[in-house]
Amino acid sequence: MAEKKSKKQSAWQFVKFALFSASAGIIQVLSFTLLNEVVIKLPFIQNAMASNETFAKIMQNEYGPMYLIALLLSVLWNFTFNRKFTFKSAANIPVAMLKVLAFYAVFTPISTLLGNHFTARFADVSAINYIVLGCTMAVNLTTEFFYDKFVVFRDVKSEAEKAD
Repeated sequence: MAEKKSKKQSAWQFVKFALFSASAGIIQVLSFTLLNEVVIKLPFIQNAMASNETFAKIMQNEYGPMYLIALLLSVLWNFTFNRKFTFKSAANIPVAMLKVLAFYAVFTPISTLLGNHFTARFADVSAINYIVLGCTMAVNLTTEFFYDKFVVFRDVKSEAEKAD
């Protein structure tokens, strides 16, 4: 009975995580799209790229900087809601944030480098930025769920478990 209850709780926990991650994904896609379709094309950005060698080098493949900004916004959103509603954790928020930072210290450079690689390699595909973003978001969803569950919030007991 307890095992069945535990499986049901884990499934519900993943559903909640996926829903909050989907809302973070919406934030990520909207901010990425705004940067990709509007901000990067603003005249002062184009002028800065033409006149500033360092800025031009950073923006050489625009995917990376736009992805990083969009990812940061979605991570802040996702952490806040999943901590409170999915994992029901109020204990030591700075430590939990540092653990999430450790995850992204590994995930972000790898996903940025791979994203830059694939967007440059398949630049002739019109939607490549969005295809790469979607793939990255899917990998992020699954890897972060397991990392949060078994590392960040490992010692957190849910309200249902506390009642037993």
